[in-house]
Amino acid sequence: MTQKALFLDRDGVINVDSGYVHKSEDIEFVQGIFDIARLATEGGYLLIVITNQSGIGRGKFSETDFWNLMSWIKNRFAAENCPLTAIYSCPYHPIHGVGEYRQESSFRKPNPGMILAAQAEWSIDLSKSVLIGDKPSDIDAGIAAGVGTNLLVRARNSVESFVNSGYFGISELAESKKYL
Repeated sequence: MTQKALFLDRDGVINVDSGYVHKSEDIEFVQGIFDIARLATEGGYLLIVITNQSGIGRGKFSETDFWNLMSWIKNRFAAENCPLTAIYSCPYHPIHGVGEYRQESSFRKPNPGMILAAQAEWSIDLSKSVLIGDKPSDIDAGIAAGVGTNLLVRARNSVESFVNSGYFGISELAESKKYL
């Protein structure tokens, strides 16, 4: 049996992107994230986080710091009655990574590796799934993986629908309700 998923980028979608966030006290959740996550959960979607984390690769914080924060975020989502199913991350950066972290990775968006790993692990029907991202690389990953609906949060820009390009522009998370 296949399931549908709501794929969420972290920085800029789940939390305000204030640059290399790695401590719970620095987290400010994006307005409406828990409402959207609850709606998706009620609609039978798995909630899956897919996040590039080049701050690890750049030496700004450790993998342990990242996973400790994600455990805290996961607990917050559970407390809001919208538990996260899985978290996929990519610490690598092909140019700015340090040491072992300086490499190409099929998991680093715009590559679809994290989405495809989730699909295999959770038996996800990508054509019935939704992705919400705040950067073109998020959308490119969704399109490359075959995600049925890709939403680009573009709060600072004029918003248009780009159906022929494989995604829709939305100005705030609340607009994603109509796609779930």
